[in-house]
Amino acid sequence: MKNETICRNIETMRLFEKCINTNDLELGKKLISAKAAFRTPVSPEPLMGAEGYLSVVTMMRASFPDVQWKLEDMVADEHTVAVQWTCSGTFTGSQPFAGIQPNGRRFSTTVMNFYSFDKEGKIFKDVAATGIAGILQGIGAIP
Repeated sequence: MKNETICRNIETMRLFEKCINTNDLELGKKLISAKAAFRTPVSPEPLMGAEGYLSVVTMMRASFPDVQWKLEDMVADEHTVAVQWTCSGTFTGSQPFAGIQPNGRRFSTTVMNFYSFDKEGKIFKDVAATGIAGILQGIGAIP
């Protein structure tokens, strides 16, 4: 059972990569618990479920229309999966990011997230190691 749960969690993360790269709400609802409360700097209140999580993807796409997350590596147990992502995009969107106007610059940064799963195998928690510095450097906001 332990190995089956680990394999399920790994497969969920592979589908999650597809979900965030396509901003697929229906797939998100299959992978993310409706009870999941995600905390993010873009909202003073927790963002709930797939709709909340993917609202951050929508916000990113407004500034970086080609933003993509590539799953580089992961370590899993029956409760948690640690994922190393490469996040990249081009600052050509219609919206500013962190107060900076779009300038056509490209960024690529490595980020680390830890995902926890409920008994049904859905993501209910995402703890992110901040990759914002790589984005800000990539768009010219910081040296």
